Amino acid sequence: MTPTPTAATPAAVLVLEDGTRFTGKAYGATGQTLGEVVFSTGMTGYQETLTDPSYAGQIVLMTAPHIGNTGANDTDMESRKIWVSGFIVRDPARRVSNFRSQRPLDDDLVADGVVGISGIDTRAVTRHIRSAGAMRAGVFSGAALDLTDDEQLALVTSQEGMAGKNLSAEVTTPERYDVPAAEGVPRVGSIAVLDLGVKRATIQYLSEHGFDVIVLPATTSPDELRAIAPDALFYSNGPGDPAASDAQVEVLRELLRDGVPYFGICFGNQLLGRALGFGTYKLPFGHRGINQPVLDKRTGRVEITAQNHGFAVDAPLDGELESAEGFGRVQVSHYSLNDHVVEGLECLDIPAFSVQYHPEAAAGPHDAFYLFDRFRALVSDRAAGTSTQETK
Repeated sequence: MTPTPTAATPAAVLVLEDGTRFTGKAYGATGQTLGEVVFSTGMTGYQETLTDPSYAGQIVLMTAPHIGNTGANDTDMESRKIWVSGFIVRDPARRVSNFRSQRPLDDDLVADGVVGISGIDTRAVTRHIRSAGAMRAGVFSGAALDLTDDEQLALVTSQEGMAGKNLSAEVTTPERYDVPAAEGVPRVGSIAVLDLGVKRATIQYLSEHGFDVIVLPATTSPDELRAIAPDALFYSNGPGDPAASDAQVEVLRELLRDGVPYFGICFGNQLLGRALGFGTYKLPFGHRGINQPVLDKRTGRVEITAQNHGFAVDAPLDGELESAEGFGRVQVSHYSLNDHVVEGLECLDIPAFSVQYHPEAAAGPHDAFYLFDRFRALVSDRAAGTSTQETK
């Protein structure tokens, strides 16, 4: 059994479902937390990672060794709270040093009840996950350290895995809200955003590209969307297994049949894949970080992208494909240069495309920011009666 913590050096333990244990120090709130342990390779942007709803249900390990150096602020919050189930770092900052900081990161972790652990060999944990795959885990500190090793492991292995889990209801907005197109920008039209875990940056950039943004709960029906009559539809990023989101897939199929232009990112890419008739599958340890290389097949250009996904679309990388659901020709537009995972889909006969990565990423590269311009042009051309889907 892990030693009981003392006031001077509070202890914590990370327990993986295969029985592997890493002992360190409590970080953030104390207690116990369960989730799927994953790693993120971003050197910056820890606050954006913590507040990204796509990380709901996951215990996130940061591979960068020093976390918390720039503190925390209200501006970099991507949503209303921290969503991760737990947080793993090697060396928490002892002193915050940044002119934008409003408080130490630890204050936010405590305020949102996020149980974490520090002082462990995060490189060893990462290598273990890369070899064995992402797995269920738990972090135990405070009174939870009184549990025996077997009791802690039993809690870890009794939890549900990420496969088959639908988490949209946990992260979506409870009710509609609207954000008008930014001042001084030519208005393109209205866009309905199905909030599956949307980030504030996404809404901001859609507004800055001339859209009146209508953010809707994940349970919105096709008839409710038709009553709004948006000029375009957007599916956001989000947590969980795309195979468990049948309702959102059916909504998308209905709106695609209506001819509404569509843009999806991350989870929205996976759901477009399902709507078109492709399957999805769980990756061994996923893509998470701000340095993921992706090839744009049309231009041959390599984009460095920000990503956070544990599932992917199952589709051939080469050639034009015929949608099994009657939406015409489809092609994979982008793929990962690390492992050839599908990173984008483009419909050739309907106005719809999606990418697996995050063109709105605040921390990280902006190589993919042109996609907002591309979608704006697609919607404008559609309204003008043309069908060009060119990208720069």
